[in-house]
Amino acid sequence: MVILGIDPGYATLGYGIISSDGRRHKALAYGVLETPKTDRFPQRLCSLAKGIEELIEKYQPDAVAVEELFFHTNQKTGILVAEARGVVLYIAENSNAKLFEYTPLQIKQAITGYGRAAKAQIQEMVRVFLALPAIPKPDDAADALAVALTHAQTNTYLGNYGI
Repeated sequence: MVILGIDPGYATLGYGIISSDGRRHKALAYGVLETPKTDRFPQRLCSLAKGIEELIEKYQPDAVAVEELFFHTNQKTGILVAEARGVVLYIAENSNAKLFEYTPLQIKQAITGYGRAAKAQIQEMVRVFLALPAIPKPDDAADALAVALTHAQTNTYLGNYGI
C-alpha cells in the first residue's frame, strides 16, 4: 500500500510518501511544498493544490493521511493554516485515495508509544522505522512521514489498512 502523509501549512507544507505492508515501511519520497510570501494568499493556496495534485498523480497513493490542527496561540496563522488544510482535504477527497486524519496526540502515540513525546523522539523513530541514514529534513517532511507511518501502524489492526 502507498500512503501519502501531509503536515499542513501554507508557507511550507510537508509531504511524505511511503509504501507499507503493515510491518515493513519504505520511504518513496519526502519533502516540502513551499509558497513565496510575496504571492497573494489565494495564489499560495492554488500552488499548494497543484503540488498535492501532482504528488497524487505521480505516486497514486491508496491513502492520504493528514495531520489535524491543534490550537495555535496566533489566531491569524491558525486560520491561514486551516485554510491550506482545507485545500489539501478537498484535493485528497476528490482523488481515488481514501482520506484519513490524525491528531498530533495520535501521531505521537503511534510513532513512539507516548502521546507527549518530544519532536526529536518522533523524528528519530521516523528515521528508524524507514531505515533512513539521517533524520529527514526539513522538519515538515519528517512530520509528514510520521503522519504516513501513523496510518500504516494504526491500520495494521483494522485489516486491509482501513481501505
